Amino acid sequence: MLDETLSDAKQRMTDTVDALKREMSGVRTGRAATGLVDNLKIEYFGSEMPLNQLAQINVGDARLLVIQPWDKNAIDSIAKAIQNSDLSISPNIDGAIIRLNLPPLTEERRRDLVKTVKARGEESKVSIRSVRRDAQETIRMIEKDGDASQDDCQRAQKDLQKLTDDSVAVIEAESAAKSEEVMQV
Repeated sequence: MLDETLSDAKQRMTDTVDALKREMSGVRTGRAATGLVDNLKIEYFGSEMPLNQLAQINVGDARLLVIQPWDKNAIDSIAKAIQNSDLSISPNIDGAIIRLNLPPLTEERRRDLVKTVKARGEESKVSIRSVRRDAQETIRMIEKDGDASQDDCQRAQKDLQKLTDDSVAVIEAESAAKSEEVMQV
């Protein structure tokens, strides 16, 4: 019972860290990266699909993304979704290719992005702590019901705290690395 609780908590914490990493890949830095538009939702034939399922996305150079849709009918939908996104980039349609020229970030915009990165990191830490709290309550209930000894429950609490500390450390490292990447000119 304790092992199941710890295993569930570990899985939920891992999912939270993975979600943060996916979110961080979508944060704009000074260089072009496919992660900026990979999961951008495109309205396509009545359903929403991520851009990476509708087109090939390549990095042309340090400040250029090239999007090549597999279906030429999707070009307008893709361009519209890019314009409506929070990227503040205007797509250039060149026949069957969409080019995204990424302008250099201003110092003020970089600082705003760093604040956003730190806020997302804090949200992830709160989520990790919430998972820990749920697991602690479950462990206490197991101990109260007499399904496990007090020593086993205390050991499980220590293991849970180690899982939490490890996950928080990964989140802090991801946030710090992304903040540093955003601030590079």
